[in-house]
Amino acid sequence: MDLRFKEELALMPDLGHRLRRLRWFRMTFRSHARLVGATYGLRFEIDDAKLTRAFLDWVETMEKRKDLAKVDRADFVIFAAGLVLRELIRQEPAKAAQGTPSSAAAGPVMAEIVAFWPEGFLYTNFCVSAIAAIYEQEFGEAPAIDTCADDLRTWWSYRENVEEMPAYAVAFLDRFLGAEPNWLLPDDPSSRPAMVEALEAPSRPRPIRFGNPR
Repeated sequence: MDLRFKEELALMPDLGHRLRRLRWFRMTFRSHARLVGATYGLRFEIDDAKLTRAFLDWVETMEKRKDLAKVDRADFVIFAAGLVLRELIRQEPAKAAQGTPSSAAAGPVMAEIVAFWPEGFLYTNFCVSAIAAIYEQEFGEAPAIDTCADDLRTWWSYRENVEEMPAYAVAFLDRFLGAEPNWLLPDDPSSRPAMVEALEAPSRPRPIRFGNPR
C-alpha cells in the first residue's frame, strides 16, 4: 500500500467530519485520483453521478449505524471507510483511461498491483489514506499496514471476491490493516470482533488497537 497520499488528506482539519459532506468528499476523491494518477503514470476519468451516488448510499447506511461510533471510535473509523470502499467498488465511479503504471513510483510489486486493478487500487488507497490521516488527527498514530496489502495474490482474491459480493471490501480492508476480518457478515458493525468485545465490556476503557504486519 502507498501511504504517501495521506499527507494531503492530513492537512484538512477535522477530516473525519468533512468527508461526510458531499462537496468535500468529491473534491478530496478527485484530488486523490490526480495524485495517484500522476505518481503511477495513469489518468483516471471520474463519473460525478456515480461518485455522488456512492457517497449518498454510504451516508444513508452510516446514519443507521452512527451510534456504534460511541462504542469503539477507532474501530468505527475503519468500518466507515470499509463502507465507503464497498460503495466505490459497487458504483465504479473511476476508470483508468490511459498509461502503464511505473515501477519507479513504488517498486515493481506495487506497480503490478496497480496495473492489475488500477481502479481498485485507487479506491482502496483512498480509504486507507483517509483512515491513516484520521487516526493521526484523532489518536496520534496511524495504523500499521499488513504485508498482505503488498501481495498481488491477495489482490487477485480481493478483486474476485468483491466482484461477487461488494461487502467483502469491508473484510479485506480490515485484513489490510491487520485486523480480524468478519467474513460472514462483513458490513454488519455489531458483528465486528472489536465491537463485540467493547459491547461485552462497556465499563472497561477501550484501548486503541493498531494492526501489526504479519
